[in-house]
Amino acid sequence: MEIIPTPIKDLVVIQPKVFGDDRGWFFESWSQADFVKNGLPTDFVQDNHSFSQKGVLRGLHFQNPPSAQGKLVRCVKGRLWDVAVDVRQNSPTFKQWFSIELSAEAKNMIYIPIGFAHGFYALEDCEMLYKVHGGGYDPASDSGILWNDPEIGVAWPLEGEPTLSEKDKALKPLSETNISF
Repeated sequence: MEIIPTPIKDLVVIQPKVFGDDRGWFFESWSQADFVKNGLPTDFVQDNHSFSQKGVLRGLHFQNPPSAQGKLVRCVKGRLWDVAVDVRQNSPTFKQWFSIELSAEAKNMIYIPIGFAHGFYALEDCEMLYKVHGGGYDPASDSGILWNDPEIGVAWPLEGEPTLSEKDKALKPLSETNISF
């Protein structure tokens, strides 16, 4: 697999090597050896699988310490616009964001380190798999940033008004959010 740095420190895109022929295809979606070689964590504690209908926007979510989470995210059906925002207050890229289209066809992934808020917009009906490292889900540590916070300025490729959960509608801008990174 190819580990591709982004402009934001520690945030990387992963493009697996896909082997295919007339029978189909195969690729490694995670390799402990490749992660160790590239200084990425291997202590995954949970695998999650989600489905979102076209037009759904989820996020921007994170968990504060001690249950902070990093994620290895990939789309296994459809397409989505994935966004990671650096919320590490002492980082030189604090408040900067990176986005990428993930798709089942491209088989690409993104590793989102601890200290980032994460969200995505379903460009079509999509399913996402993601491995979580750090802490498991902890409601007491759960937090997030309003998806359209002007201080962050994420350029979402929206087609009309996004469908949001009540929880995501209630999120506050970064300046009003408790962040412990």
